[in-house]
Amino acid sequence: MTSFWLFLSGLFKWSFGFYDALGYVLNWILFLVATALFVYWCWELVVPLGNNKDKDYTPPSPEAKPYYDPEIMKKG
Repeated sequence: MTSFWLFLSGLFKWSFGFYDALGYVLNWILFLVATALFVYWCWELVVPLGNNKDKDYTPPSPEAKPYYDPEIMKKG
């Protein structure tokens, strides 16, 4: 009977080691995914707006202040 409990103890030790190793692998996978998302986010910020490209932006409306509504301004 003692050998059964020793076997069960060894099985539990192995399973916790397995979960520990799986946690390390999952941690690295999540770290790499988060790093890739961060690099993509930085790329999207830098590439479209880098080198003063935002100065070349032309608004889609012909007005200088497209969000100015004279009706709202008169109510005050």
